[in-house]
This record gives sequence, C-alpha cells and structure tokens, in this order.
Amino acid sequence: MKKTVNEQRQLLLDYGLKMLADGLTTGTGGNLSVALRSEGVIAITPSGIDYDKIKLDDISLINFDGLHIAGEKPSSEWQLHLKLYNLRPEIDAVVHTHSRFATTLALLHEPLPACHYLIGVAGCKEIRVAPYATFGTEELAAKTAAALGPNDRCILMANHGLIAVGKNLTSAYDTALYIEEVAELYHRATAIGKPVILSDLEMEQALLRFQDYGRNRKPTTRQ
Repeated sequence: MKKTVNEQRQLLLDYGLKMLADGLTTGTGGNLSVALRSEGVIAITPSGIDYDKIKLDDISLINFDGLHIAGEKPSSEWQLHLKLYNLRPEIDAVVHTHSRFATTLALLHEPLPACHYLIGVAGCKEIRVAPYATFGTEELAAKTAAALGPNDRCILMANHGLIAVGKNLTSAYDTALYIEEVAELYHRATAIGKPVILSDLEMEQALLRFQDYGRNRKPTTRQ
C-alpha cells in the first residue's frame, strides 16, 4: 500500500508544479486529488502550501468518509472531491483550477459553448456553470456535484474556477488544460466578432470520434 500511495503522492506533486507552469493557477490556488479505491483512500494536495514547497509527506490522505488519515490538512475543497468520488465511481482523479479564461466565463456565469470541437474532451457539448457557493463548504460540494452531468468531465464554478474529472490524473488534467485553451480562443474570437458555434449534430459526431481517440486501431485497408 505504501508504495502505491507514495507513487500517487509524487504524481500530485508533479502535476501541481505542472499546473503552475501551464498557468492554470497561481500561488496556492486550485487543488488536485487521486482516488485509490482499492486502498480506501484519497490523496489530495494540502491546504495553503505553495506547490513548489509541498513535500511528499505533506500530501494529505483521507478516507471515503472524509476522515483525515495522514499528511497535512487537506485542501479546503476536500468535500467537493469526496462528493465527486462518491457520486461518480468511474472517476479516480479530480483537478480544480483557477485558470484565467475559463474563470472569466465563470465570473460572467456564462457557459463555454461549442466554438471548437475540443469541447468534446469533456464528454459534453458545452461547459456549463455550477451555481455559486462559498469556497470550502458542503454547499459548494453539493451544488457543483449536482450540476455536473452524469457523463460530463468538466464544469465551470460560478465566480470561482473550473473542475475536471477523469479516470486518472493525466486525463483529468488534460481536460482542464484543453478547456482552458478553448476558453481563451472563445474570448479572443468574441473580441473580434461573433464565433460560429458548432451544431448539436456536429458535436455529436465529434463526441463519437473522441470515444476512441488515441486508441490503437489498425487503419482500414482499401482493397
């Protein structure tokens, strides 16, 4: 167990630094977690420590009842992470960012529409906005988890930021990164004119393509 847990703790350290480098947050903002379901624990970044100063043993461990087991005090949003894991048993990673362009839309309470097919990485046709609640509260956890669709992998949090989920930390992080890119493109396009939004049919086709995107498949050979 120790080796597995420490491997995931190291992954959180690595992605915390990556989140800073990619401009998805600043200071101690945002948080990351992974669920080790077979071990009955969740590893989550600690509260109030700069990402470049977090040590392996600082990464907090809580169980699926929210009991703090080891490490420093967990992120203030641990209740949100816990709620998502308990509601969505197919996900094993949560990434919460304060990325600028996605958060700009969250401040306006405006969803991110399908201006680019990359929206499909989130498993939905637009990135909706969860209602506002005070950070670090059970109310925020409940409202955000309820607003996230059963198949959605990303949602904006009103006046707050963005949260992405996935089967592993890489997929959840990539979703957060791509959605921030689309949010920036949407912002730039609206500064020039009115972006053309993809139709439901066009997004349905894109979502189908994303179902096997990146999987190893032999190309069809013409006879």
